[in-house]
Amino acid sequence: MKKTIYLHIALLFVFFGFSQKITTSIDSSQIKIGSQFKLTIKASINAKDKVVFPEGKFFGALEILESYPVDTIKNNSQYELIKKYGLTQFDSGRYTLPNLLVKINQTAFRTDSLSILVNNVKVDTTKQQMYDIKNIIATEEAPSSEWWKWLLLLALIVASGFASYFIIKKIQKREETAEEFFASPIEKAIAYLQNLDKKQLIQKGEVKEYYSEMTDIARTYIEESVNVPAMESTSSELIAALKKAISEKKMFINREELNQFKLVLENADLVKFAKSKPMQFEIEKDKGIIDKFLIIIDKALPRTEAEAEVLFAEEVRKKELKKQKFKRTVIAVGIAASFFIAAVSLFLYTIGFDYLKENYIGYSTEELLKKEWVFSEYGEPAIIIETPKVLQRNNDEKIQNNLPENVKSTNRFMYGSIVDDFSIVLITTAFKDTTQLDLEVAIENDLKELERFGAKNIIVKMTDFENVKGLSGKKAFGTFSAFNPKTEEDQKMSYEIVVFAQSGGAQEFLLMYKEEDKYAKQIMEKIQNSIELRKAKQ
Repeated sequence: MKKTIYLHIALLFVFFGFSQKITTSIDSSQIKIGSQFKLTIKASINAKDKVVFPEGKFFGALEILESYPVDTIKNNSQYELIKKYGLTQFDSGRYTLPNLLVKINQTAFRTDSLSILVNNVKVDTTKQQMYDIKNIIATEEAPSSEWWKWLLLLALIVASGFASYFIIKKIQKREETAEEFFASPIEKAIAYLQNLDKKQLIQKGEVKEYYSEMTDIARTYIEESVNVPAMESTSSELIAALKKAISEKKMFINREELNQFKLVLENADLVKFAKSKPMQFEIEKDKGIIDKFLIIIDKALPRTEAEAEVLFAEEVRKKELKKQKFKRTVIAVGIAASFFIAAVSLFLYTIGFDYLKENYIGYSTEELLKKEWVFSEYGEPAIIIETPKVLQRNNDEKIQNNLPENVKSTNRFMYGSIVDDFSIVLITTAFKDTTQLDLEVAIENDLKELERFGAKNIIVKMTDFENVKGLSGKKAFGTFSAFNPKTEEDQKMSYEIVVFAQSGGAQEFLLMYKEEDKYAKQIMEKIQNSIELRKAKQ
């Protein structure tokens, strides 16, 4: 019985030993300081097995630069999981990669212990010129990081315009309430006569002011309703003009009522010019006559004229409201525009117009040609080139993570886009061996790249290239069309592709510009004549 149990245990051990297996390898046993080597851990498992690979920032003294996704390979009923790590060390010496823990279904497995030699970088000062360390140059914080402040300022400017509009509107309403618009002259006259009593001028002994204001109210009403120059006439002239208007307009006003009104005007003249002091009951009587006479005139007026007066008053009111609205709109817009001009002036003073061109407007080819150019070294093997603007690195992570076996590195640098006035793409490729790129194949690949950018109807011509420095290579040039989203139509462009190849490396650059742009052609020639190449490191 015991033998049977031992046999089963042995069989299980053999089964698991063959079905679950860990192997470890590295792609290089020695590297230079800071260079990367890859550690690969492979786990052979069954379909239902769960594997946990080691994680962290360091494996022993070796730093983890990158932890790659797990790859899976199926082999019949077995699976092979492949986990890769990019490791490095920045001090020279021999380092040991420790036994790493890998768990399969909670069972612990250990990887092999491996040794890696990190070599120092030798510098021959007789061949490599040494330079002093340059001083640190302080850089200002990019204004684009504070875009929200400018957005907030713009919102405040707009808000100030709206606020000004509604504040002025409120003030105008108060003034309108104070002035009081009336539907008809009689309505205004009655309101003013009632307000006259509220002033208590008689109680204050200001009888002259009382009579003067009372007769002015009556004269104003007569002038507005009967259309006679009442305010500029003497009392006798007013009565004469009023009699004439009554006759012409066929108004029914009896002589006695007109005479009573005439007596009130004469009493008012005596008070104003002869310093007469009527009794209280006389003042009240004169006030009553005025009240009654104005109502009599209003009733005696032909209805068409009365209606016309109402319409005229309403039209005046509408014009006044329209005038007020225009006034407050102009003021509000003026305030907002003043704030906006001040903000733009502040922006240009603190940040400058160059920032707008650099980040939003862009430079014309004429401006690029006249700017101070920059000499820079790009990629590996390096290409030294003079350009109006520094090229920006633009590497695709997918391409970088899936390089061919013989490719050590590839780098891409760019300025502008395919439909800009001028743009440039620069590509460098370093090989692990002495591979030399076929120039025509490289140009074909660059033309495909041009198509991926959106180029259509590409016309291609090929020739040899040589610049003023005696640098030679292969050149392709011609025209293409590309859709411009700003103009929403196809745009005709010119291009030039220049490729250089050497043992272990290649350098390529693509220039694109608007057809018939003389400044762009001058830029292109200046760039091509500035090219210098570094030799690929073997």
